[in-house]
Amino acid sequence: MWEGYVNALSEFIAKHELKAAKIVVDRFHVAGHYRDGFDTLRKKELKRLKTELPEEIYERDCQGALWLLRHNYAGLSEEQKRQLRRLLAHSPQLHTAYTLRTELTAIFDMDLDREQGENRLLKWIAKAENSSLTCFESAIKTLNNHFNLIANYFIRRANSGFVEGFNNKLKVIKRRCYGIKNVSSLFQRLWLDTMGYARFA
Repeated sequence: MWEGYVNALSEFIAKHELKAAKIVVDRFHVAGHYRDGFDTLRKKELKRLKTELPEEIYERDCQGALWLLRHNYAGLSEEQKRQLRRLLAHSPQLHTAYTLRTELTAIFDMDLDREQGENRLLKWIAKAENSSLTCFESAIKTLNNHFNLIANYFIRRANSGFVEGFNNKLKVIKRRCYGIKNVSSLFQRLWLDTMGYARFA
């Protein structure tokens, strides 16, 4: 979302007359903003609950909360779902924030066209603004400031997942090559691990 990237792309598109090209803000970078806001509230609420709840209740309902709150609800076991419901019952604010975070992720997962995606995002923004929560203020600001570029995602559902994954793979390979002093040997290792096996298999 950095202005320098957007300006460079805009100039490139205009210079090459790529009328069909659309700049898209990656959905996972947007998710980072609203998930960070949720995590801030989670830490605050769990700290409060630890001082207010009896120790045995806190251990039963709040231990392992990070894992429960970060994972997809549908992927939790029945016991984990019960624990999550008990946890959220102790904190109405956390419950509202969890619901809003889940709803926004679901919008990006839905098969929507651009207009439908815009409408859903606008409704979510209004809902978050009308809540008593402040943890999503940064996410709302991001959505408002880059709304058109974020909504462009719904045209072709384009994202940079492959690039992000490939970069992480390169970082892992680089760590495995710690101590190699010959640059050509490093690049041979990178090339072999990223495409060599398929070529020689």
